[in-house]
Amino acid sequence: MNNTPKQILLYKALGSSLPAFGHVPMVLGNDRTRLSKRHGAMSVTAYREMGYLPDALINYLVRLGWSHGDQEFFTRDELIEKFTLENIGRSAGVFDQEKLLALNADHIKVAEPKKLIAPLIPFLKERGIEADDETYLEAVIKTLNIRSKTLKEMAEGAEFYFQDDISYDEKAAKKFLKPVILEPLRQLATEFESLDQFDEKTLERVFVKVMEAAGLKLGKIAQPVRVALTGKTASPGIFEIIEVLGKTKVLSRLKKAVQFIVDKNENLS
Repeated sequence: MNNTPKQILLYKALGSSLPAFGHVPMVLGNDRTRLSKRHGAMSVTAYREMGYLPDALINYLVRLGWSHGDQEFFTRDELIEKFTLENIGRSAGVFDQEKLLALNADHIKVAEPKKLIAPLIPFLKERGIEADDETYLEAVIKTLNIRSKTLKEMAEGAEFYFQDDISYDEKAAKKFLKPVILEPLRQLATEFESLDQFDEKTLERVFVKVMEAAGLKLGKIAQPVRVALTGKTASPGIFEIIEVLGKTKVLSRLKKAVQFIVDKNENLS
């Protein structure tokens, strides 16, 4: 506001008509001091490089100085439709990076997976992944979009889908790839090998059959299978990842896990 009188003088000096001036509230850090880099006041490109979606950043910045009831989430079209100067606030907005992150997660969650392909590819390339098959990549995104807060996080979560040879997290392998799970893994591989369809319902039936034969609950089989297929204990749903990975990769990884358990057991004996 202190600059407005100077701007008016410039307009007059240039012989131009004065526009209508309006002022949005100041944006402060979460400690209510002047916004700086330590609060998250970085360039737009820095947020892009961290995996934030443009619509999420626009949504958050607009909401810092304007409101429409209690609604926090807006698409770009909704902002264009509902924005009015009358609802611009008077008190300073507080920039909260955690809220921005949560809003970004919401925008990723509702975005069409196909529309996330192009923005995700640079993050995959950073990890040495060439995702040339867009149909496969779209299926991968469908399993990760509800679990990812940023595109960077999504690319990290997608790695196991593209690796030819996964490595096991040491603690995960020690806890779940044990001799007790050897036969269930072998049976799963045998059952999968004979399948013509590799959809969720068919996979579920196979798991039930193996569970009943082994006398184990789903969790006791699903976690070892998750480690066998992804190398980690956290991933999208087990049936989702099996369906996306496809028969060839799943069989290869199950057989590798079986061999890992056999070799480990022989070394101990």
